[in-house]
Amino acid sequence: MRRPARWRLRRARGFQKRELYALFGNKEAMLVACITERAQRLKAPTDLRAARQRNFWPKVLTAFGTRLLTETTDPVVVAVFRLAISETVHAPKVAQALDSIARKPTRDALRAIMANAKSAGLVRWRSRRDDRKILGLLWGDLMTGLLLQAADRPSAAEIARRARDTTTALLQIYPEPG
Repeated sequence: MRRPARWRLRRARGFQKRELYALFGNKEAMLVACITERAQRLKAPTDLRAARQRNFWPKVLTAFGTRLLTETTDPVVVAVFRLAISETVHAPKVAQALDSIARKPTRDALRAIMANAKSAGLVRWRSRRDDRKILGLLWGDLMTGLLLQAADRPSAAEIARRARDTTTALLQIYPEPG
């Protein structure tokens, strides 16, 4: 008897469903492990000192935005977001993990970039809550379109353009002090 394609695919990848459950315990734990692994790619820039120099902090901010959009628009990441949303009622730990493991460190990294620029006198950044405004400029309605499958993943050039445009807008919204 020929096995179903789904079983052959699992075997080709080296795992059976029961092996995954033996490793993780349940679907919720598997998703949290996936979120944790992927979130490691979004860590804050290692050299925030560059964000303290007038000609480098916009580059740091643009690089941050480019990396954020590149990682989070990946179809696998979007699928995990969809799954986290759909499982919120039955498995709230997945949504909580997505928020605390992936979204919070992203906001914290952005706050660090902006705080460094502010302390160096490069920008008039008013509030810690302004990070949401910055992310709003960067995202627009892109994630909604991706989640609804009404938009395609942007190209690398489009992602870079979004990041540059966001940085340009920020330079106007949060001008240099004085």
